[in-house]
Amino acid sequence: MSQILISAAHKSSGKTTISIGLCAALRARGLKVQPFKKGPDYIDPMWLGRAAGRDCHNLDFYTMAREEIRDTVAWFGRSADINIIEGNKGLYDGLDLDGSNSNAALAKLVGAPVVLVLDARGMTRGIAPLILGYQAFDPDIRIAGVILNQLGGSRHESKLRAVIEHYTDVPVLGAVARHGDMEILERHLGLIPSNEEEAAERHVSAIGKAIEAQVDLDRLTTIASAQALPPAPASAPLAIAPLDAPLKLGIARDEAFGFYYPADLNAMRDAGAELVFIDTLRDTALPDIDGLFIGGGFPESCMAELEANRPLRGAIRDAIDAGLPVYAECGGLMYLSRTLSWKGKRCEMVGAIPGDTVMHARPQGRGYVRLAETGAPLWPRNDDAPREIAAHEFHYSALENLDAPECWEYRVLRGTGIDGEHDGYRRGNLLACYTHQRSTSKNRWTERFLHFIQACKTRHNAN
Repeated sequence: MSQILISAAHKSSGKTTISIGLCAALRARGLKVQPFKKGPDYIDPMWLGRAAGRDCHNLDFYTMAREEIRDTVAWFGRSADINIIEGNKGLYDGLDLDGSNSNAALAKLVGAPVVLVLDARGMTRGIAPLILGYQAFDPDIRIAGVILNQLGGSRHESKLRAVIEHYTDVPVLGAVARHGDMEILERHLGLIPSNEEEAAERHVSAIGKAIEAQVDLDRLTTIASAQALPPAPASAPLAIAPLDAPLKLGIARDEAFGFYYPADLNAMRDAGAELVFIDTLRDTALPDIDGLFIGGGFPESCMAELEANRPLRGAIRDAIDAGLPVYAECGGLMYLSRTLSWKGKRCEMVGAIPGDTVMHARPQGRGYVRLAETGAPLWPRNDDAPREIAAHEFHYSALENLDAPECWEYRVLRGTGIDGEHDGYRRGNLLACYTHQRSTSKNRWTERFLHFIQACKTRHNAN
């Protein structure tokens, strides 16, 4: 069991593509590769997970306790040959002045050596003070190697290698040439999700072969093996209290909806929930389910197909009217609204939320959020302490012409939510948010949601 953290001097250095390639190349060698991603991202983990053949798990200081981060790495990485942690932004970047939530802090927390991906466009001798500065800034961080990226050719590579060898003691583990085939097309929220791109498998394979040819994988795995993982906990982090009886939870998963944390879904399975996946573009009826979870995604890119599937839209609206417990996040909220407008087109949606979704050119809500529950929560909790929720949002849409609910679930302490002050639209047993929640020791939403579904089912069967 070994580990390494891939970071960079600054964002947009190509570390995600490099990390995807490393996962694919090492997997092609027969290694069991466990990927992790720092931050609350959904899209990068989809690609990393596809490349590694294993679910990628997020590590986030804002929503997780430090012990929980260590346990997550140790638990999911215990059966892998190598663990690859991809950072976000630059090595020392972060929200706090002291760097307590930076990539460097994560490397120290789990004891991982760091490989810096350096965008070398336009650089020659100046790369040396950059590396030396990153080494000197925090002597507790072991920068075990660099991968040069976006190189212009062999002459450029030779100059950079000579400079780094002369002025520093940091090995060059790879030199990756600038090439269009290495790029993953981008859209307004970042990288296109791997579940949506038709040639994703071939694309990942091509990136893996390019990294295999341009990175010294033997040396990288040797560096990674020098530092073992933290001790594994006795059980999976954040196990859910078992359900009294099995239940069926519908999950919308297709080209329009795919933003789910794998650990959240796995925890719900382990608690006794059977996950029933629903294709909102092609399924014409709801299966036999006790509850429904519609996560985030890109419904605007599929809005004509969503509108065309009238039977399913009607079935979901009728089920909500009949009291089916439903939780919807961001893209799911958009789908449950009356209409969705984008690029001059307007399509009918489910209509369970009396408001219209409009896409904008700029983000309407972006970054970490903090919510406070208002009044009696829809999903009961076991304690009476005031509850604040740390989560995140990233949406270009806004709800307009909205009839306010009788009770909002959350008051927004930080962030935007639905109207700048509130999030969590409630109607019967429906809860819909722009906020993306993650089940952690600070916010056990999956447990509360499942047990709420169980209580609703029990009441229904009693009547």
